[in-house]
Amino acid sequence: MIHVGVNGYGTIGKRVADAVAAQPDMRLIGVAKTRPNFEAEAAVRKGYPLYAAIPERADQFRDAGIDLAGEVEDMVMTADVVVDTTPSGVGAANRDLYERYDTPAILQGGEDADAADVSFNARANFDGTAAADVDVARVVSCNTTGLSRLLAPLVEEYGVEKARVTLVRRGGDPGQTSRGPINDILPDPVTVPSHHGPDVNTIIPDVDIDTLGVKVPATLMHLHSVNVTLEAEPTADEVRDLLDAESRLFLVPEKTGIDGTGKLKEFAMDTGRPRGDLWENCIWEESISTEGSDLYLFQSIHQESDVIPENIDAIRALLDREDRETSMATTDETLGVGLESLFDGQRQRVVPKRNGDD
Repeated sequence: MIHVGVNGYGTIGKRVADAVAAQPDMRLIGVAKTRPNFEAEAAVRKGYPLYAAIPERADQFRDAGIDLAGEVEDMVMTADVVVDTTPSGVGAANRDLYERYDTPAILQGGEDADAADVSFNARANFDGTAAADVDVARVVSCNTTGLSRLLAPLVEEYGVEKARVTLVRRGGDPGQTSRGPINDILPDPVTVPSHHGPDVNTIIPDVDIDTLGVKVPATLMHLHSVNVTLEAEPTADEVRDLLDAESRLFLVPEKTGIDGTGKLKEFAMDTGRPRGDLWENCIWEESISTEGSDLYLFQSIHQESDVIPENIDAIRALLDREDRETSMATTDETLGVGLESLFDGQRQRVVPKRNGDD
């Protein structure tokens, strides 16, 4: 069994902890939290050993009636690997702690690429990470994860001459009351490219990609408008079949009536997904179209959850425990990744009409 500690128990950390607890080859030895809020109480209710991430605040937990298993260093000492889900910048600072106890660690996409030895995406570079003999990996951000999942099969099957992506980004997560904008649309950043293109290159170095970012007053999901110039000229149906075969790409059928991120989230909750999570890229099937070598599509990314399967696979890759196919299959099965089975036999291939078509 792989003994896993999770340092940070917020939006990502609590999801990673639940995912670790579901794995047949992993044991969650504890989670670390900075303060005794409702998430700390939830961790204790689930039976997760709770550690004080900041030792000087340990008394605050006891004063709140929350039992601690110890301090974060105790967790790091006994873990085979630590998944650091702390806020941006904190994970990089924590690297010294993990190195002090010779404990491999996984950071998140909010950290700069040079904070880790390697950037990770299960679909695109699992085997390279497993063979690299590194101590610290970084699971790239939600948007970079989504782009890497999409581009990897396209690169392998057709070759990619150029990718251009406009990312319409949510202003904040539902619980981030201090984020915005409230009533505005912001270029974010106003310069080109956004950080996502260079970040994709830490996963797929040779792909030529430009990205632009826009921030909007929404909390549900991100939306990507994607144009990829391929080195071949596949039909739209051929691309659909290729993407449909990927376990972490969900092609949203037209007949579902899901026309936006709000309905996607409603769909996730109606199908019993924990917290309404969507671990898959959600690609509108009818948006997939080709003009010669140019591919177009829209996809949506749930920023709170799409990196969760990647963190689980990163644990196995970092410790060189499984190959990519075995790890991804185990992760997908235990979490319930894959929504396609709900629509088997109901899919209808649609080639979108263009201006001027009857």
